Amino acid sequence: MEARAIIGNGGEINSFGIAASVPWWSFTKTILAIALLRLSEVGRINLDEAVSGRQFTPAQLLRHEAGLPDYGALEAYHADVAACRAPWSIEKLMAAVEADRLRYKPGRGWAYSNIGYWWVARLIEQTADRPLAEALTDLVFGPAELTTARLATVPTDLADVSMGDASGYHPGWVYHGLAVGTVTDAAWLLLLLLRGALVNERTLSRMHQPIALPQFRSDLYPDPAYAMGLMLRATNPLDHPIGHTGGGPGSQIAVYGQRGITCAVWASSAVGIDPVTEAFRTLGNGGDRETVA
Repeated sequence: MEARAIIGNGGEINSFGIAASVPWWSFTKTILAIALLRLSEVGRINLDEAVSGRQFTPAQLLRHEAGLPDYGALEAYHADVAACRAPWSIEKLMAAVEADRLRYKPGRGWAYSNIGYWWVARLIEQTADRPLAEALTDLVFGPAELTTARLATVPTDLADVSMGDASGYHPGWVYHGLAVGTVTDAAWLLLLLLRGALVNERTLSRMHQPIALPQFRSDLYPDPAYAMGLMLRATNPLDHPIGHTGGGPGSQIAVYGQRGITCAVWASSAVGIDPVTEAFRTLGNGGDRETVA
C-alpha cells in the first residue's frame, strides 16, 4: 500500500494511491511545534524560560537540545509493541530510560528525543488548559481547515486508518501523541506552514534556524540539520526540502516542501520504497510525478 500527494505552487493537488487516513508518526512533532509556537505568539508561554523545576527550555525541547534520552533503543519497549500489549504507564517509561538523568547540559548537545516531545505535548496541554487532542484541533488542525487530521489516542481511533503491515497497534505507544490523516492533509498543513499562514514571519524564521548535524551526513542527507520540529539542511535551508519524516510498525511517511511545492509520501513497509527518497525526488523534479513514478 502506498499514498502520495503533491501540492503545487497554485494549490493544485496531484494525489494517488490509497485515500484512507494514515499514521503521520513523527510528522506529529511538526504539529506539536506549531501548536507551542502559536501559544508563544500570544504570550501564553516563553520559549526561552526554563520549564518549571527543570533545566531546559521549551525551545531546547523543540530542537532536541534538552539533554533528555529517548526510548527508541529499549528492547523491552519494542517487544511489547510487537506483542500488541497495552502501553506502559508514563512512570514506567520514565524509569526505564532514567529520564531525570540528563545526558548533557541543555543547549550543549543534540540527541533526538521522543521524551522531549512528550514534554512539548504536556506544555501544550498545560498552557492551553485542555487535552492535547482538543488543543491541536484548536491551534493547528482547525486554523489549517483540515478535514481528516486528528489525534489518535486509543486503538478504536485507528479503525479507519491504514496501518500498513501492522495490526493491533495502540497509538498510546507514541507518547507525545500520534496524529493521523490523509497524505493530502499532511501536505496541505506543511504548505500552509511554509507559506507563513499558521505562524507569523518572525516565528517561522526562528523555526527554520538549523542546528547542523554533520555526524548524520549521508548520500540522502548531505548536509543534515534540525530546527524546531523540522528536518532541513544546514546551509541555505530554504533552497532545499524542509519537513519531517516518520516511521513506526508497518509503515513510514515523509512530508517535505521546497520552493512552494509540498509532497507527502506514505508507504507500507512491504512496498519496499523509501518515502524520503521519493519525496526528495519529486521535489527535485518540480513536483512532476510523471518523472518520478
